[in-house]
Amino acid sequence: MKKHNCSCEQCQLKSLFFSHVTEEFLDTICTNKQEKNYEKGEIIISEGDPILDFIYLKSGLVKLSRKNGEEKDQIISFAKPFDFVSLLSVFSSDTYNYSVTAIEESVTCVLDLQEVKDMAQKNGQFALDMMNRISSATDRIILDNMEIKKKHLRGRIAYILLYFSKTIYHDNDFALPVSRREIAEYIGMTTENVIRTLSEFRKDKILKIYGKEIEIIDMKRLEDISTHG
Repeated sequence: MKKHNCSCEQCQLKSLFFSHVTEEFLDTICTNKQEKNYEKGEIIISEGDPILDFIYLKSGLVKLSRKNGEEKDQIISFAKPFDFVSLLSVFSSDTYNYSVTAIEESVTCVLDLQEVKDMAQKNGQFALDMMNRISSATDRIILDNMEIKKKHLRGRIAYILLYFSKTIYHDNDFALPVSRREIAEYIGMTTENVIRTLSEFRKDKILKIYGKEIEIIDMKRLEDISTHG
């Protein structure tokens, strides 16, 4: 089997959506791609920047946000490894409609945008794979936001804690990657409400809290709050 010139130790390009392209195209993409490292808090994409590359997250965790009317950031969503962080705007606009910021040390893989667009024009199955990725990313953001908005305060905070525990870290014990203020931005509540509710969860022996360290000690109750909250 031909070995691709990919520097990733587990190059996800082969399975993410490049499973229906030629060996030559995959070799070209893998050879030309660049990896970039970001520290926590560094901006990967700024809202309004021209779209010049096709970017996916190899490792780490990022937040997608957009300026609201008061020029404050409103968190739209979070992205985990192997999500295409440039996907939401790359085929619909010349500039990014949102910002992407590392909330943990992160590594992105940067692909040549024109090569990806050219392949989408030539290869129908590849284009369908791309459309599926775009639809899935959009659906996830819409459904997450609808799920959060239908809950009361306690349910919203339980939901985001379960998201980090089950989807991101796969552990009951983890460090919150965002501040209380950022949680408030994401779930549409005040920072004071977030702080108070976390304190209530601690007093109710649902959580142990050590600064940013969260340990879920009663998963069933937290799930019930998220479901019925």
